Amino acid sequence: MLNIFQQASHAALPKATHDEAAREEFTKSFKGFIQSTLLPGLTPIYNDQVKPAFIKEHGREPADRRDIRSAMVKNLYFQHYASANRIAQEILWESVNVSIERQLPELLETAKQLSAASAAKLDIPEGFVPPRYITALDIHCMPGGYTSEVAEQDITAGALYDRGVYLYAMGYMGPNNDDMGRSVCNYLRRNKPDFKPLRILDMGCTVGHATLPFKEYFPDAEVWGIDVGGPVVRYAHARAAAMGQDVNFAQMNAEETSFPDGHFDLVVSHILLHETSGKAMPRIFNECHRLLAPGGMMIHADLPPFDLMDPFTQFILDNETWYNNEPFWGAMREMDQIDLAKRAGFDAEAIKFDTAPMAVMEFAGGSDGYSEEKANEVADREFTAGEYAPGGGWEVLIAEKAIEQEMAA
Repeated sequence: MLNIFQQASHAALPKATHDEAAREEFTKSFKGFIQSTLLPGLTPIYNDQVKPAFIKEHGREPADRRDIRSAMVKNLYFQHYASANRIAQEILWESVNVSIERQLPELLETAKQLSAASAAKLDIPEGFVPPRYITALDIHCMPGGYTSEVAEQDITAGALYDRGVYLYAMGYMGPNNDDMGRSVCNYLRRNKPDFKPLRILDMGCTVGHATLPFKEYFPDAEVWGIDVGGPVVRYAHARAAAMGQDVNFAQMNAEETSFPDGHFDLVVSHILLHETSGKAMPRIFNECHRLLAPGGMMIHADLPPFDLMDPFTQFILDNETWYNNEPFWGAMREMDQIDLAKRAGFDAEAIKFDTAPMAVMEFAGGSDGYSEEKANEVADREFTAGEYAPGGGWEVLIAEKAIEQEMAA
């Protein structure tokens, strides 16, 4: 069975001492305790105490996640849970930062050597200005976010993200943190077996966790990952080289890239959209349509829209908005992504939501590895609030660019 509880090592990854590793493992265990022990307690607290009190005060049941939140924030148990969750996030990053700061000169030199030996392209344009919705805060409490630089040719944010995400996900993104990309690739393999993209773009790639599986599944394709953070892009390039993959990376804004019209057959993103803004999302959809060749496909993988969840589950997930420095988390899930895709130029009949089963859970649940039967079981599981992905699957928005429309133009 796949071991999901130890991160796979590679040459660019920070190497922790015994004490550093112990602190990192504590943060992962602490998050596991919160998810397995504190989080389940919120449901009976709400049903037995908070909801009846709300009904008594207002003469009606809570209508939505906002009503639920207004009542729950007064509850001592919820305050305890929310505080523990925020503290766990902050000490997670700090535990990794200590390790990185100790060995930063060596990490910088290693990344430089790995990138120099790679045949893949690395483009960091001079004077690039990241969007304010990224630089205005430390996204998910990660110190400095994706864009802060503390050294020349810096990769600190990338190293921090690579190790930190593994701890945050408690191993459930797989040994290489690549479950989202691998899950989308598995989805394509089963549902679009004849689809063989020659050029693939991963928007908002950070360190390339989800990018590399596309090179593995489509080895003849030219694969690019772009992100607004220079340090994460540099690290992504070095990490790919360390893992034996020739994947190109560039610092670009997904709202407006420098690639020519119709350059890609497949444009993807993985948990990108909720880290953008209400103005940026339509621009990203427009850019996807511009970049796709006729018959090309756009796939955005994320958690599902709120209208697919009950209000209490919405409330649980929306805690990321309030306590994890992700201000667009909730608002993004209220946006009509189908309509955004239509407005970008995709035909209505070529747009849909679907579920890509988590590759890690699918593999672990099947004695013979991946299978269509196991995929269906995972995809059909009922979502329990607090799971890393809903029901064991990623919600994917899929849109295909019409061939006839482009030819007529």
